[in-house]
Amino acid sequence: MTKASTRTGKVEAEFKAAIRKVPDFPKKGIMFRDITTLWKDGRLLRKCTDVLYGRYKNKKIDAVLGIEARGFVVGATLAERLRVGFIPLRKMGKLPGEKISESYDLEYGTATLEIHRDAIEKGERILIVDDLIATGGTALAAAKLVEVLGGKVVGFAFIVELSALRGRDALKGHDVYSIVKYVSEGE
Repeated sequence: MTKASTRTGKVEAEFKAAIRKVPDFPKKGIMFRDITTLWKDGRLLRKCTDVLYGRYKNKKIDAVLGIEARGFVVGATLAERLRVGFIPLRKMGKLPGEKISESYDLEYGTATLEIHRDAIEKGERILIVDDLIATGGTALAAAKLVEVLGGKVVGFAFIVELSALRGRDALKGHDVYSIVKYVSEGE
């Protein structure tokens, strides 16, 4: 095992120990991974940003797009660290002005995301960030919006990945990175 993989394993274990498991939320049968317990520790919040910064600092990113709401926390801190702009991707009805939207399926329903029509310039390289990837529906909707506006998705970054829900499959052909992977609900 390399030093980098050992370090990655230690960070993943430390993050898993800090993430709260909430059974049957938002509906029965869902094991919710609450990362607010990770973020309340300033050291771990910084470590989260440090890990993502280390991965993306040389990727020539023009902006970080954060998906509402928890994607805003890690996305904004990462954008500041990368010294690039931050683009909020909001739930329907939250943005003023001219916007475009994309609807998608969740593991427990449907939703719609919106972005300002002038948020991305043609050819801009965009990193999409969210707290968690499950089925990949939210991230795929975000990518579609970036591409409609003429941007290029450089990659996707998540704190948590629920591997059993196969969200990576929805993002095939894209660079997908997660810090913590849960293989099963009980883990």
